[in-house]
Amino acid sequence: MVGDYLFNQRIRTDRTGLESLAVRIARDVDNSDVSAIRESLSIAAGELGGRVLLLDENGKVQADSYGEMNGIRLEYPEVANVLLKGVTTDYGIHEMESGEQLNTNNLLFTRRGNASWVGYCTAGVVMSSEIIGVLLLVSPVQEMMQNLYQLQDQMVLIFIVIAVAALLCALIFARVITKPVGGLMRGIQRMSKGDFSARVQVKSSGEFRQLAQAFNSMSEKLETLDQSRNQFVSNASHELKTPLATMKIMLESLIYQPDMDKELRAEFMSDINSEIDRLSNVVSDLLTLVQMDSQNVKLTRENLSIAALIKENAHRLQPIADQKGQQISLTLSDPCDIYADKSKLNQVIYNLMENAVKYTQSGGQIKVSLVRQGRDAIFTVSDNGPGIPKENLPHVFDRFYRVDKARSREKGGTGLGLSIVHQLVLLHGGAIRVESEEGKGASFIVELPLHQG
Repeated sequence: MVGDYLFNQRIRTDRTGLESLAVRIARDVDNSDVSAIRESLSIAAGELGGRVLLLDENGKVQADSYGEMNGIRLEYPEVANVLLKGVTTDYGIHEMESGEQLNTNNLLFTRRGNASWVGYCTAGVVMSSEIIGVLLLVSPVQEMMQNLYQLQDQMVLIFIVIAVAALLCALIFARVITKPVGGLMRGIQRMSKGDFSARVQVKSSGEFRQLAQAFNSMSEKLETLDQSRNQFVSNASHELKTPLATMKIMLESLIYQPDMDKELRAEFMSDINSEIDRLSNVVSDLLTLVQMDSQNVKLTRENLSIAALIKENAHRLQPIADQKGQQISLTLSDPCDIYADKSKLNQVIYNLMENAVKYTQSGGQIKVSLVRQGRDAIFTVSDNGPGIPKENLPHVFDRFYRVDKARSREKGGTGLGLSIVHQLVLLHGGAIRVESEEGKGASFIVELPLHQG
């Protein structure tokens, strides 16, 4: 583009001067005024900075500002274009010695260090609409060519610098992009091998940062799930092993002491029966949890009253409470009709109320309330028992978790009741939480949406 601009500038300058000269000497050429023609050519050569020649209709030199080529026939394409093709002006660049014409579209390939270039500019001398001669301006263009080649060298250098810079930027950019991807891939590979502690560094921004955060969140959840699974297996094994070990000791005593006292033997058999019941309860609760975890539990919904279920369970637990001198008080401000699974919702209510009776000291109080708040039913079971330490509250609904393990086992607890309650409440689209202070009792609050059938 720059080369074309330089050539066009030179062509316009030479053509303008040569066309003006052709107009001025047209009459002198027609009158064959040789002295006037030579004078005009000499003046024009100084003004245009080159050699000016006048050629006739056959391409022969009739006048030369240098006075050297008179009578010589010139067969330049620029001359032929004016005489034969009827163009008014033409321009071309040639190598001085060989006469080779320069292809301006391939300067890089026509470049030669020792070449001397000249420009040939032609203009027709017209008289009465007929070409009676051709003016030829031979001007040196070496300086222009040198400037053009120098510019070309600079452009090539700039291109190389830009290409190298672009390559470096591309490598850096690729490194910036691939580094977080590589870190993510290494993290995924570690996870695929079972290492759920794998984390990736969150250093980038935008989508990569979100991707890294999502991966770390997923990895953390998987690690927690894996730990929970291992803890669950460990706890389940322990819960199953304990009654089995107890029964084994008792049975060995019965086997190796055939003359054991009948009363003691009966007591051992009763204890074995209790351990079997406990083992059966653990297995039953485990199967319930596994079924809920597999999300195969289907709710058999029907229209029912939560208040009626509370009254039924209070009536069932009243004999146990009477034995411990406990008082169960009900505050049911609304029947809270709901479309739910009766057996599962009954299990939630019974487990919470039974826990309150079981873990509250003799002479204690259990308060059960039910109120409607908007479209939700709020069911609360409170007691004035020993309460739950603050550090234990976040784990109350964990499987096999017991605040007081010794007392829980003495009372026949499996450590799975509250976990089952939690899952059943979630199945109904509700929520459950616990509030407690050590020594001041505990309150379990269940919120259930009231969907009517």
